[in-house]
Amino acid sequence: MAGPAFRAAAVRVRTPATSANLGPGYDTFGLGLGLYDDVVVRVAESGLHVDIAGEGADTLSRDESHLLVRSLRTAFDVLGGQPRGLEVVCANRIPHGRGLGSSSAAICAGLVAARAVTIGGAEKLDDTALLELATEIEGHPDNVAACLLGGFTLAWTEAGVARAIRMEPARSVVPVVFVPAKPVLTETARGLLPRTVPHVDAAANVGRAALLVEALTRRPELLLTATEDRLHQDYRAPAMPESAALVGRLRADGVPAVISGAGPTVLALAEDSAADKVAQLAGGGWAANRLAIDMAGASVLPLA
Repeated sequence: MAGPAFRAAAVRVRTPATSANLGPGYDTFGLGLGLYDDVVVRVAESGLHVDIAGEGADTLSRDESHLLVRSLRTAFDVLGGQPRGLEVVCANRIPHGRGLGSSSAAICAGLVAARAVTIGGAEKLDDTALLELATEIEGHPDNVAACLLGGFTLAWTEAGVARAIRMEPARSVVPVVFVPAKPVLTETARGLLPRTVPHVDAAANVGRAALLVEALTRRPELLLTATEDRLHQDYRAPAMPESAALVGRLRADGVPAVISGAGPTVLALAEDSAADKVAQLAGGGWAANRLAIDMAGASVLPLA
């Protein structure tokens, strides 16, 4: 049986940073952020060549172990076969190990690029299958859903299959991220979580998560209350004490602030008129950035 046919031209894929959890929506909620990685993939005659610029240029592997390359290979297997060779060029802007979805961006870039460079790829690997495959690689769907779909996403698994819906955030909400200099491994942060939590805390989070849907889409004035969390942030605080302290200071000032994903980045959901002022509240030691909410998700763009 013949394998798939590939396009001769290179394809360019842009994937957004993401913030997962958003406080109470542990492993469920995600938000696309206007900070992007770009990757260009071309089928070559033979071999594998990987070039990396920006974040991770000094530390990431340039062989088959690279997460983006592994995602490409996984998608090509699903699409019917591997190309003879690959040339991959990465321009990374999403900080690594900071809770901004850099691994999800790499996974989604690889899957979308493999589909785009394969003739008939969209028919063989539709958007539903793409989310499922990305979740299998990442291990949970919250970041990959926001990366693929953009906007405010709610992800879940049903009969072992990943599902997600995309919602429209209120236009007045502006994400402000406070990125520390040092990373925290996701495995370290997850390792601090207990196997069980008090029923009262679980019940509180259910209510806050439900409220967050209304607050983030229609009533931003409720965001401070809606972003309260009892399931994961306090347990992870010993791994990121400066981040936990910053969340506490911001919330005391009335700013809806949470740990972004597994941390240590802090995410504030500010009103447009106050976002620049909020970005100045952290003080030294933090790279504060006002970002847009990405509404496009992972996209195939022109090469120019």
